[in-house]
Amino acid sequence: MMECSWKAVLLLAFASLGIQYTAIKSLRTVFKGSCHEIPCLQRETKDNTTRFVCEDPSNLHAPLQQQSRKHIIIFATTRSGSSFLGQLFNQNPDIFYLFEPLYHVQQAFTNSSGRIQKQIDRRSLLGAYRDLLRNLYDCDFYFLENYIKPAPKDHKTTSFFRRGASNALCSPPLCEQLQIIDEYLCSTKCRTVNLTLASKSCHTYKHMAIKTVRIPEINDIRTLAEDPRLNLKIIHLVRDPRGILASRISTFIDQYRAWKIWNSTGRKPHTIDLSQITSICTDLSNSVNSGFSKPSWLKGKYMLVRYEDIAKDPVKKAKEMYHFAGLEWKADVHRWIVQNTNGSVAPFGNFKFTTCRNSAETAENWRLHLCYDIVRTLQDVCNMTLSQLGYQVVDSVLQLKNISHSLVEPRTFLPFI
Repeated sequence: MMECSWKAVLLLAFASLGIQYTAIKSLRTVFKGSCHEIPCLQRETKDNTTRFVCEDPSNLHAPLQQQSRKHIIIFATTRSGSSFLGQLFNQNPDIFYLFEPLYHVQQAFTNSSGRIQKQIDRRSLLGAYRDLLRNLYDCDFYFLENYIKPAPKDHKTTSFFRRGASNALCSPPLCEQLQIIDEYLCSTKCRTVNLTLASKSCHTYKHMAIKTVRIPEINDIRTLAEDPRLNLKIIHLVRDPRGILASRISTFIDQYRAWKIWNSTGRKPHTIDLSQITSICTDLSNSVNSGFSKPSWLKGKYMLVRYEDIAKDPVKKAKEMYHFAGLEWKADVHRWIVQNTNGSVAPFGNFKFTTCRNSAETAENWRLHLCYDIVRTLQDVCNMTLSQLGYQVVDSVLQLKNISHSLVEPRTFLPFI
């Protein structure tokens, strides 16, 4: 009797498995037939019901990769030559270029004294930076409205930071046809930016480039580099920290007032904030270490360029950057470089490029304007960074002022491809 019971149980179990297998196979056939062998994804709807969405596998990756459209980020620090480098992409008619759009985010996160309010806000700030960049690369300018002050009305604003530095924002349909695209002229004649038109216009360009000096380290944009929807190309611009500091002292009067006093009098103020130079070198060194270590998430996406090398031969370096980014070289870019580096036109912004030879000298002109005590202090703090990037240290005032001898060692920094 017991033996029969066990046999019955086994028969029922096998029968049950058979029924389940048949049912599963039937369901698979139904789904397979309804989707024509296209995978079905289970999705939850707003009313908490479940539905199956069939998607063509060929469409799951192709639109995400956007291989033909390049998303370029010029990653730099303040007073490192990023405005000039940005123009090498801004002058390309195929590129929608934005100058420091993260400015608006920074303003939203700072208090009246211009400082980040709390450490938690700093982390939130970096997250906001990445979110805005991701949306802008998708040509979503509405996302920027979260940060522009005063808030845009009907998607229109007169507070778009340095819109005149972008040829795309100074061209139809965003601005009337200007005889010459000039930042001051554009800002004067086209004061309002229509963000709806900006989004539509952005989609008509083949590529997009954004310049930023507000993200401290390369690792802070790792999530963007790993995003399969972006074809990100990182141009990491670096400069001799001594040159950066000299430029900041002469440009940011209030922030670097103590440094200016030290530089002009030779007496070091007790209020000097050394973190203003240690942060420069720490961020530079950390980012360079990330690039040189060649992590998989930077493969094919990272190129380091020295400002001094661009100053020495801007056409050559520009072509190298274009090749790395997979961009077509344009006569407009070549023409702009020639016009802005041969001394025939007024300097662009704060960059006094003349001939290639003189521009190289200009890149090291900080040596004539920075006192030796400051240079020696910075060299002590930034010794590793200087060595990493191929910048020689000086041991005397005579070496510092002898500008006929370059402190920039010949180095070749190959893109990580």
